[in-house]
Amino acid sequence: MAQQMENTNEPADQSHAKARLIALRDLAVVVGVMVAVKQSLLPITQLYAGPASTLSAMIVATLLLRRRGSSWGDLGFRWPESWIRTLGLTLLTMAFFLVCTQLMVLVADRFFEDIGTSDRFSHIEGNLAAYVMIMVLVWTHGSFFEELLFRAFIISKASEATGGGLRGDIIALLVSSAFFGYRHAYYQGWHGALVTGAGGFAFGVFYLWFGRRNIMPLILAHGTFNTLGQTFRYLGIED
Repeated sequence: MAQQMENTNEPADQSHAKARLIALRDLAVVVGVMVAVKQSLLPITQLYAGPASTLSAMIVATLLLRRRGSSWGDLGFRWPESWIRTLGLTLLTMAFFLVCTQLMVLVADRFFEDIGTSDRFSHIEGNLAAYVMIMVLVWTHGSFFEELLFRAFIISKASEATGGGLRGDIIALLVSSAFFGYRHAYYQGWHGALVTGAGGFAFGVFYLWFGRRNIMPLILAHGTFNTLGQTFRYLGIED
């Protein structure tokens, strides 16, 4: 009887291992696309290397999800049932983001110089055309794409690849946060990478809480922060 039960469980174990391997492979492909496209374009343009890499990764990730019989909706990208609740969660997300990043500033200040954004966006000040263009990037690359990739896709796939459950979610959260911080190091330095990583951690925690059902509050919070930052730059106000 014991031998019979063991044989019955074996296909299920094999299926679970296969699913983990597929998730790991999909994760590696999407992360690889982001890194490869960005690094190949950085010598040409610092401003558009990031957006080009997330756009490329979005296309690849969408194709992979469809191949697996899934969609972005399954990862939380869906129309909110209540906009009042969504806006409330957006404000809560922004508050938690500020707490996490400001705490990390205290740590980062002890080890690294804060170089800001290395004049990456200096051309925006007083330039209406540049400001409009950056707003387009803010509400595509800087909100939708980054939240769908770094939170929805990376956390979901990394968690699945590491076995799921609380342990898998924690590993996925840390991986996503570290990669999100690293992605900003080329123009913000390691100070900015740590602070941005802490912001990614804040968004990731809330993705695990409610984002799998509706990621819209994270997208709105991310886009709002970026909008404020770029608007301050356009107006010549120190953010």
